[in-house]
Amino acid sequence: MKTTVLFAFLFLTLKLSSQDVRQTEARMMKQAGENIEKFRKGDVSILFKTRDGKTVKNAEVEISQKGHDFMFGCIIFDLIRGENTYREDIFKERFKKLFNLAVFPFYWPGYEPSQGFTQWEYMGKTIDWCKANGITTKGHPLVWATESGTPGWLTRYSTEETEELLKTRVMNITAGFRDKIELFDVVNEPIHVKTWRHKMQTFNNKDDWGVADTLSLIADYVEQSLKWAHLGNPEATLLINEYETLANPEARKRYDDLLAELKKRNAPMAGLGIQAHEPRQEWFSPEEVWKTFDLYSRFGYPIHITEFHPQSSGVPITGKWRTGNWTPEAQVEFTRQFVTLCFGHPSVASINWWGLSDRNIWLPGGGVIDEEYRPKPVYNMLDTLINETWKTNTTLRTDNQGSVSFRGFFGEYEIILKTADGRSHIFPVHVSKNEENRWVFTLDN
Repeated sequence: MKTTVLFAFLFLTLKLSSQDVRQTEARMMKQAGENIEKFRKGDVSILFKTRDGKTVKNAEVEISQKGHDFMFGCIIFDLIRGENTYREDIFKERFKKLFNLAVFPFYWPGYEPSQGFTQWEYMGKTIDWCKANGITTKGHPLVWATESGTPGWLTRYSTEETEELLKTRVMNITAGFRDKIELFDVVNEPIHVKTWRHKMQTFNNKDDWGVADTLSLIADYVEQSLKWAHLGNPEATLLINEYETLANPEARKRYDDLLAELKKRNAPMAGLGIQAHEPRQEWFSPEEVWKTFDLYSRFGYPIHITEFHPQSSGVPITGKWRTGNWTPEAQVEFTRQFVTLCFGHPSVASINWWGLSDRNIWLPGGGVIDEEYRPKPVYNMLDTLINETWKTNTTLRTDNQGSVSFRGFFGEYEIILKTADGRSHIFPVHVSKNEENRWVFTLDN
């Protein structure tokens, strides 16, 4: 009897806990939805008139949003040098349908495997394709004091000499890719790895993680790296990038302390990066996600979700928020939840997937298309969100004053006015945040 009662109590507790989770998620999604309407849209008013000043009454107007100001991104490593390219045309088609931000690899060992022989020319073709398709470009990373971020040939030099070589690298890349790459993750994971000097002094020690360098030493080398990048290209958007902040309060606080110090020093940083795949199998609490965004938003920097790709490989979900396994259905549900939180928080400027296809992916099943580039359920869900739910497409008619008004998502639009004589008049506009978004268009004749 006692065992039965205890089991019933535990079952009820678990059930209530699950109910609390769902209620919390519903509340957070409601908040995010309200914020999307409030912060991701603007009021638009357009007046049409003829050259003789007459208003264009009762004319059909097609409102068609062509692009987002918010950046939905993905790494595009597969297209560099063609090493992993498979069905390139389909890869590009799948990519540009969802993403308007592409991240290029600048890991030092791969970018300059032999001193003086860089791989910059292999990026040009893909950069040009991005520019032709309205895709913003980003480089990752310039400074990463780990084995993956330091080529072996640096061992021929003293610590001081490697710092000069690092300075040259950062300035050459930001200057050399001016007008080609607009954003850079300048320093990667500064609170979790050694400072540059510390790494160079212990180069052959492969234990790069969990290093307790002082905040002052970390801030010194991060600030200097940002200054070098700024000298190379004062117009580039410069970020630093960090992990564990969504799930680990200690990491969140340590990153917060670093950001506060950099802010106090007026370091030339224009955004902060948050990785969203550490711990790698965790379903993040939406409350903790929102709390993290709120905490860092006080600095005034746009927040960039730099690395995100929940899995569909069947591995267990970790953490305290959700249980079960990372199935394709779980990948869809978590992605929808997390992306909505990001789009719903006014401080978030971008979210970036860490791989398009399961064919070439860091975490198994983390792509949005499968190994044959067929859209997975998560791809179709994102397509609906990005290209339908969060885009403004409607047809209106001008009023007696020749005007139309609507509330639309921020981004590029094509406005088509169809007059009674059967002609179409096309006007491109950009609906922008903190702008009046009022236009007067005069017909050619």
